[in-house]
Amino acid sequence: MEGKIVSAEDFSIIRNKLSEDGKVVVMCHGVYDLLHYGHLAHLKEAKGYGDVLVVSVTSEPFVNKGPDRPYFDDRQRTEFLASIEYVDYVMLSNESTAITNIRSVKPDIFVKGQEFQSGKDGITGQIEFEIEEVERLGGTVRYTHGEVYSSSKLLNNYFGALPDGVPELSQSLLKKYGEDLFGQITEMVDRFADLKVLIVGDIIIDEYIFCQPQGLVSKDTAISTRFQKAEEYLGGTLAVARHAANFTPQVEVLSMMGQDEDLRQRIEDQMSQNVALHILTDESFVTPIKRRYLKVHPQRKDNEKLFSINYLNEEDNIADIDYEKFYTALNDLLPKFDLVLVCDYGHGLIDEKAIDIISEKSVFLSLNCQTNSSNYGKNVITKYKNADAFTIDERELQLAFCNYRESVPVLLKKLTRMLHSKTGWLTVGAKGAICCNSEERMVDVPALTLKVTDTVGAGDAFFALASLAAASGVPEDLATLLSNAAGAIKTHIVGNKSSIKKKDLMKFIKNILTV
Repeated sequence: MEGKIVSAEDFSIIRNKLSEDGKVVVMCHGVYDLLHYGHLAHLKEAKGYGDVLVVSVTSEPFVNKGPDRPYFDDRQRTEFLASIEYVDYVMLSNESTAITNIRSVKPDIFVKGQEFQSGKDGITGQIEFEIEEVERLGGTVRYTHGEVYSSSKLLNNYFGALPDGVPELSQSLLKKYGEDLFGQITEMVDRFADLKVLIVGDIIIDEYIFCQPQGLVSKDTAISTRFQKAEEYLGGTLAVARHAANFTPQVEVLSMMGQDEDLRQRIEDQMSQNVALHILTDESFVTPIKRRYLKVHPQRKDNEKLFSINYLNEEDNIADIDYEKFYTALNDLLPKFDLVLVCDYGHGLIDEKAIDIISEKSVFLSLNCQTNSSNYGKNVITKYKNADAFTIDERELQLAFCNYRESVPVLLKKLTRMLHSKTGWLTVGAKGAICCNSEERMVDVPALTLKVTDTVGAGDAFFALASLAAASGVPEDLATLLSNAAGAIKTHIVGNKSSIKKKDLMKFIKNILTV
């Protein structure tokens, strides 16, 4: 095994010698998460096509099969492969495709499994670019024809790669909808692109200050920390818009901010080009900024929040804000959209008059009314009179009815009736989510990941997908699965550093259904 594991740079030198010796170089590429007999047969057949077999392995950050994958880390997977007699070299691919490694290896023959020949890699389509690069470099592509096995299926069924209850859920959904369920879900998600979406609500700027605690200061009880780095993310309504824009090209945002041209420019620079921004300004309005100080845990790959400082509207400055332009924009924009998402974080944008306009003018209204430390008990969802769909968490639901005694399913049914909703979702953290429809039929979907990097924004990701699914008429169980998957992916992203991509969501869904 010694000397088999190499970098792409090192192999470029080795390749020159192999060319001089007239050797035929064969290359395979994949994740190889749990090596099984199918892999062995594939690699053995590939080696038979030439003299030297090089195996490229997707490194951990680029394995987009959802949270908690790969099951085996880079070292384990490369060493598994290097221990196989007919594998000559193994290298990591530090990108989502094999293209950089293809350029280093310059394979005479690039080998894939027969499932790729039949077009089953339809989620990302990346193999097309890999084949183009191989052929551009003078190589050819061949496909092995051995029996096809699935690492994901083995991991999900026998290694506990999915949380408790998820394999059973997947099996029940496959039984209900048929073995082509993934194809059906893909068609449903593709239809999101037909929706014209308006997102109304508070802009939030999330500032993350990463630091390392050193202890207490010498003359007081304050924590002393060493600064590491600072990052700024677009949160609130802007985060929801970025999620939605990955599924439909027709997304617009209506919000308000203070007079800060530098911040406005940063927002415009970071937002997707297919999101139209209607951001009003008022000199009395305070743009919500939430500055969080975090302790970094490099081994655990998560962060611990130490404390937070918030810059928010206060009651005295809210009285000075001129909302007339906001009311006018609501009246003008709302009727033009198939779906309106209201992100009410209780930071001074949406008042009683705005609620009345939203309720009257929205074609399909999806609502998320959040409780946080600054508005506890003041920003409850029952201030709205109707919503076609809504999402809420357990604490918000109990606050809405001032009721901690009745069970949350009972309260969820009550809220669904009160808002005259077609669909309502209750998110319950590590327990997953519960969906209730207008007929008070309940669907319970367990959490799809239990390893968490950052929970901030997970509810927003859930809300974005739930809203699109509800407006598109996706069945409640599948809509809840999609929304839970989006929330699970988001918990592995620090802050709102990136949004939920369609291809990542669909790869995760495919992995979940592989049981």
